[in-house]
Amino acid sequence: MALEDAKTEVDTAITRRDARGLSYENAFGGATSFLRRRYTKDLAGYDLAVTGVPFDQAVTHRPGTRFGPRAIREASTLQAFDPPYGWGFDPLSDFSIADYGDLAFDYARPAEFPETLAAHIRGIHDQGAAVIALGGDHSISHPILRAHAERFGPLALIHFDAHSDTWADDDTGRIDHGTMFYKAVKEGVIDVAHSVQVGLRTTNADTLGLHIIDAFDVHETSPRAVAEKVRSIVEDRPVYVSFDIDCLDPAYAPGTGTPVWGGLSSAQAAIILRRLAGINMVGGDVVEVSPPYDTAGITAVAGAHVATELICLWAWPRRR
Repeated sequence: MALEDAKTEVDTAITRRDARGLSYENAFGGATSFLRRRYTKDLAGYDLAVTGVPFDQAVTHRPGTRFGPRAIREASTLQAFDPPYGWGFDPLSDFSIADYGDLAFDYARPAEFPETLAAHIRGIHDQGAAVIALGGDHSISHPILRAHAERFGPLALIHFDAHSDTWADDDTGRIDHGTMFYKAVKEGVIDVAHSVQVGLRTTNADTLGLHIIDAFDVHETSPRAVAEKVRSIVEDRPVYVSFDIDCLDPAYAPGTGTPVWGGLSSAQAAIILRRLAGINMVGGDVVEVSPPYDTAGITAVAGAHVATELICLWAWPRRR
């Protein structure tokens, strides 16, 4: 059936009639929605929406992540033919998943951006769908967390990153991809006692009470042990998962703005994410994919795989 479909399927992001099911159109052609899901702003009957947030005006070093959502969508076409490996179920066939397209915003008015994004996420929630966001720089997580906390209360956070992003910043008017979790903690959006940061390898003495599993811990123990520790921290709380692609070592994700050596391998990240199955994940994002520094496209491929794993994590406790 797949070979027959490949002869005739094209642009299924626009033409597909069924919201569920795999897609067999040629990976090198067609409209590049995420995993070939239907592009739609009408989420009636949909369970989950993937949305792009092409914003990178809060970076401290190299820009370019505004092109991340487009690159991740293109890379995801390589995964649309088969169920995600190792999960034992197919979320693309069991759930109605849409590509909600990108956030619209005025790039010349960055001060308005956080509320514009929060309203965008609320609009998805109000239609009854959960959200996975494709960034964009990491500052996008703050407005998204706010919108989720309005619906679910303070959230347990699982944060994969080379950096803590908790540097002190009490200026409410600043937008910075290195301080947004500091602000989220101070606002009570994050449940600190049940939140954990994985893969850190830059110095910030003030942890704000967040649990830390740094990159050395991952390398010196095992991915399975890390996942078990993370699960013990978040327990059954509503969880938001934020994955900065620079959590991966630059060997696996060179296309990012602030690369740091000594990071996780793609295999370690894949095992940890898989072993988190069963957490009460209510939303998530993958951020900081910067195509201008990703000449072979391997960072976008990693970002697309992470986003697919986030879909699996969300779907796992809700599967049939």
